[in-house]
Amino acid sequence: MSLDPGIAEEIVARALRGGADQAELFFRSYRNVSVEITAQAVESLSSSFSSGYAVRVIRNNRLGFSFSTDIHEAQKVIARAIEASASADKDPFLSFAADSPMSEVRICDDAVRNMKEDDAIRMALQIEKAAYDADSRIKRARKPAASFTVSETVIANSCGINARYNATACSAQITVVAESDGESQTGWDYRGARFLKDIVFEEVGRTAAVSAVRLLGSRKIRGTKADVILDNSVANDFLGIFAFSLSSEAVQKGKSLLADRLHSLIISPRINITDSGLLPGRLGSRPLDDEGVATKVTPLVQEGMLRSYLFNTYTANKVKTVSTGNAIRGGFSSPPSVGITNLFIEASEASACIPRHNLFSAMQKGLYVVDAMGIHTANPISGDFSIGVSGLWIEHGEIAFPVKEAVISGNLLDFFSKVSAVGDDMRFYGPVGSPSLIISDIDISA
Repeated sequence: MSLDPGIAEEIVARALRGGADQAELFFRSYRNVSVEITAQAVESLSSSFSSGYAVRVIRNNRLGFSFSTDIHEAQKVIARAIEASASADKDPFLSFAADSPMSEVRICDDAVRNMKEDDAIRMALQIEKAAYDADSRIKRARKPAASFTVSETVIANSCGINARYNATACSAQITVVAESDGESQTGWDYRGARFLKDIVFEEVGRTAAVSAVRLLGSRKIRGTKADVILDNSVANDFLGIFAFSLSSEAVQKGKSLLADRLHSLIISPRINITDSGLLPGRLGSRPLDDEGVATKVTPLVQEGMLRSYLFNTYTANKVKTVSTGNAIRGGFSSPPSVGITNLFIEASEASACIPRHNLFSAMQKGLYVVDAMGIHTANPISGDFSIGVSGLWIEHGEIAFPVKEAVISGNLLDFFSKVSAVGDDMRFYGPVGSPSLIISDIDISA
């Protein structure tokens, strides 16, 4: 089902006639083709379409919400939303987004839109084949998969917004197992983008294979304090946890370790952290957030200094500021909250980027962390963490041996405060991006 903005506008008008002071319609549809491969044969192939919409109303400073997958139920959905508002608490900060010019960003690819099932299968097969071809020690592959999605979003409200945009997305992933001398190691890789040209499917398989093979022969190390290099994939995981604290919603609920830290130095001056919905081809990019506010570039941390939080309309109203265009929904059945578009770390002007091939020599001695287990267990409120890691031990700027079953622990703010160098190998995993980072004086235990 596609939804014409004229229908969206009519639903908003009907909600106002039904007694709402303000009203909003949010619609999203998805068309997806997904393929999983086993032993160079199709394990599963799905082609699906889903769509739905939600109505939010404000009546007497009370919020109501309802949703459906059937556009013919619009009048019932409106009635349910208005009825729900009657039992909600009054809130003086409620309002819907005001109209603003839609940002321009390239997020739609005809190559994805016109994807045929046979082409999707061929690309998924390439992932698995490349993994096995990369090294004879790759013995198993788990869920080599490719996915291709086309979406449509329509947002209309009584404050002047009536907008529509289309987007595409594609992804590839695989987990492989390398075996040698009775030992096995796993490797994984993932690529996601708005444009098909930005994913090399064979490279996903090869990278996963290299990740697994390089850990064969791993050994334990004694506890020590040393420098570490976080591979860009692991740095992304840490940034994903840190993102929670950049949300104004978390700050206002007292659940952020960055509460009351605005305009203070919180981490190393060598790095900036930015949120941008305007990066061409990135999965988090879009012209509007999920309330209809134009997306933008929001500098959050500059040279280690906290400059801003992320806001949607409601959290911005509470502190008399404006939305940063960071309203997100888990789907049409969820009301908007605060979230990232594309969140990324980059070197500040105080730090030159080190070429990836020079990272080991820049550190000389320490642990290159290529995999971290249990980062999700880090406490996003206190920032404390203790996680298992594996990687490569570096001596005199060269790989000495692979490492297993090490543990690094600390606090997120302290951790990022110890960043001493930044690589030039920025990579995004979904909407989160980071280069590799060298971090000094980290406690490593066995």
